[in-house]
Amino acid sequence: MMDRRSFLIAATFATLSTTVRAASSNSMIELWPAQPPGGGGPTGPLQRNDKGAVSNIAAPGLEVFEPEKPNGASMLIAAGGGYKRIELGNEAYPAARWLASKGITAYVLAYRLPREGWENGPLAPLQDAQRAMRIIRAEAARRRLDASRVGVLGFSAGGHLLGLAATRSAFASYEATDAIDGQSARPNLASLIYPVITLKPPYDHTSTRRSLIGSHPDAEASAEWSVETHVRSGCPPVFLAQAEDDPISDPANTLIMADACRKAGIPVELHRLPSGGHGFGMGKPGTPTADWPGWWEQWLRGNRFL
Repeated sequence: MMDRRSFLIAATFATLSTTVRAASSNSMIELWPAQPPGGGGPTGPLQRNDKGAVSNIAAPGLEVFEPEKPNGASMLIAAGGGYKRIELGNEAYPAARWLASKGITAYVLAYRLPREGWENGPLAPLQDAQRAMRIIRAEAARRRLDASRVGVLGFSAGGHLLGLAATRSAFASYEATDAIDGQSARPNLASLIYPVITLKPPYDHTSTRRSLIGSHPDAEASAEWSVETHVRSGCPPVFLAQAEDDPISDPANTLIMADACRKAGIPVELHRLPSGGHGFGMGKPGTPTADWPGWWEQWLRGNRFL
């Protein structure tokens, strides 16, 4: 008989398979060999809205988008959604297809959402991101990929998550479960698009902050879960893009991150778009947001990912 965990995994991956059939993903990888660290979580199958955003993440995993001609580089993608949902349809899948068209193997992360009953709360998505990085490296040889060319791309709250993954890669967010956890969780570069960076006042009026640390966090929690707090020498190079009229993630977020990187001696490239709002994904034709993928492509080329 199928136990509860096996049922949830089967239901989640069946729903994701339906979701991504038109997106040309090639395979799916379960993150954890047993129950995710800490336990808990939602029951029932993955939930999906009409725009391709998902929630009720009972079984976190990776969807792999393999290029016809892989160049050896790979990229972990985390879409946003304020840690309430994951915007796969608007953000992650277009980015994965774009990367695959350039020869980069893309891994789309379905991470646990902290308000869905996970015992580890705000640690749960970071645990998933660190585990995903290690899985990508552990299977690099089998896929003929270069384990020293693994980047991350995060949008909005996904930018917050992968910003933490880039700046807190040495932090042991969970106890090792198998040989995969001997791999490094440090990305070789980080690309953060209209990201939430700081959870400190006066920039803390975000769903990201409420979902992670509640409506009235103390100063210590706000600092601990802010990305800029953890920028140190040794963090990977960073690419940032954001519109100056972003109504969700205050435009100060990318300025704060760029300043922290410069102070730590971390190479950083920041692009400020005159308009475009929030949630523009890989750009909207006929608007300033359509320009950022071209700038990113040049940056990736300069960092040996293309």
